[in-house]
Amino acid sequence: MHEQEAPENLPDEPEIPPPAPPAADGAYAVLRNANFSRYLVGRLVASLGQQMLVVAIDWELYQRTHSALPLAMVGLSLMLPMILFTVPAGHFADTFNRKKIILWTSLILTVVSVALAFASAFLASVGWIYGCLFVLGAARTFLWPANAAFVTSLVPMEQFPRAVTFNSGVFQFSSVVGPAAFGAVMALTPVTAAHSSAWPIYAFNAVASLLCFVLVAPIKHLHKPRKAEPVSIRNLAEGFHFVFQNKIILGTITLDLFAVLLGGAVTILPMFAHDIFQTGPSGLGWLRNAMAVGALLCALVIAHRPPLQKAGRAMLGAVAIFGVATMLFGLANGNCLGRWIVLPNAVWFWISFALLALAGFVDNISVVVRQTLVQILTPDEKRGRVSAVNSLFIGTSNELGGFRSGIVAYLFTKQTVLGNPHATGAIISTVTGGVGTILVVLAVAWIWPDIRKYGKLG
Repeated sequence: MHEQEAPENLPDEPEIPPPAPPAADGAYAVLRNANFSRYLVGRLVASLGQQMLVVAIDWELYQRTHSALPLAMVGLSLMLPMILFTVPAGHFADTFNRKKIILWTSLILTVVSVALAFASAFLASVGWIYGCLFVLGAARTFLWPANAAFVTSLVPMEQFPRAVTFNSGVFQFSSVVGPAAFGAVMALTPVTAAHSSAWPIYAFNAVASLLCFVLVAPIKHLHKPRKAEPVSIRNLAEGFHFVFQNKIILGTITLDLFAVLLGGAVTILPMFAHDIFQTGPSGLGWLRNAMAVGALLCALVIAHRPPLQKAGRAMLGAVAIFGVATMLFGLANGNCLGRWIVLPNAVWFWISFALLALAGFVDNISVVVRQTLVQILTPDEKRGRVSAVNSLFIGTSNELGGFRSGIVAYLFTKQTVLGNPHATGAIISTVTGGVGTILVVLAVAWIWPDIRKYGKLG
C-alpha cells in the first residue's frame, strides 16, 4: 500500500503524539496505551484472515493437483514481489506517513481477496490464483516495514520490548485460531465442493482486511515529516548498508533466514494431512496451528518474565531446538518410526502436533529477540529501510523455504522406499531441513561470536 506520495484521497488526520504512557513497570502497562491497543486489535483481525487464506490456498491447490510442485510455486509467487519491491518499500516507509501505507495496503489486500474468492468459486485456472498471490505479496512487502516502524511511534522505547512481545503474541494467536477456523469452515462446505473451492475463506479475509482499515484509521500517532530524499540507488540501498555494517543485526537476520529456509515444513503440511495421517482439512488445520499454539504459549511466558538476560545464547539455543523438533516431526509417523514403534495413527498425529508446537515455542523466542534488536539498534530515520531489509530476509526465507520443501518433496515423491511415494517425499524434505537448521546454528555461532555474547534484551 504505498504511494510515492501520501495519497490525497485519504484525509490528513492531525498528527498528535501518543498520550503519556503509564508507568512501564507492569507486564500489561503497554496495553493501557489506547492507540497501541487499537493497532493490536486491527493486526489481530487482519492476521486471522491472512492465516485462514494461506491455509486455504495450499489445501485447494493440493486437492486440485495432488502434487507438491504447485505448493512450491506458492512460495515462489509470494517471494518474487518481495525481491522486487522490498528496497522501495523501505524507502517509502522512511519518507511517507506509515499509517497511510498501512491503510492503503489493507485496501489492496481487500481487493485481492475478493478476486481470489471469484477465482475459487468459478474454478478459474490456478494461474489466476498465482497472479493474485503476486499482488498480495507486493502489498505485504510495502505493509511489513511500515507496520514494524509504525509501532515505535505508538509506545515509548522502554516499553518497546513488551510491545514486540504482544505484537508477536497477537500474530501467533491469530495463527492458532486461523487454521482451526479454516478447518471448521471447510468441514461445513458441501463435499462436492470442498476439494475444489475455498471462496468463503477468501471472502472472510476481504472483510477482515477492510475491518483492519477501519480500526487503524482513527489512530493518532507522532509522524515526523521528513524532507523527501531523491529516489536513488544509494538512498534505497541504505538499509542494506546499515544491516551489513551491524554484525549483530546481520547475524540474527541471517540465522533466522537460513533456519526458516531449511527447517520450514509448513508448505507441505497438506501432504502430511492427506497422505500420511489421512485426516483431511480438519487435520491440516490442527497441524497448521500447532506452531502457533507453541508460539502463543511462549509469548505468554515472556510477557510475564523480565527481559532476557542472555538474549544471544537464548536465540541460538532456540533455533537449534527448532531444527531438532522439525527433524523429529518428519520421523514421527507410521511410515517411518512406525515401522519399529507400533502406535495408532492418531497417536502419531498428536505426537507430531506436539513437536510442531515445540518448534513454534522456541521459534517465537528467536522472533522476539530479532525484532527487538532490529528496532532498538537502528536509528529512527533508517527504521523503515532496515525493517524492509529484515522483511525481505525473513519473508523470502519463509516463501523460499516453502519452495525448497515443496521441490524436495516433489523430487523424492517417485521413490518408494517407505511404501507411500508422497509420504517419502514429505519425510525426506522435512528431516533434511531440520538437520540443515542445526548446522546453520553452529555456523552462525562461529562466524558472529558477538551474538553469543549479547546480554540483556531491552
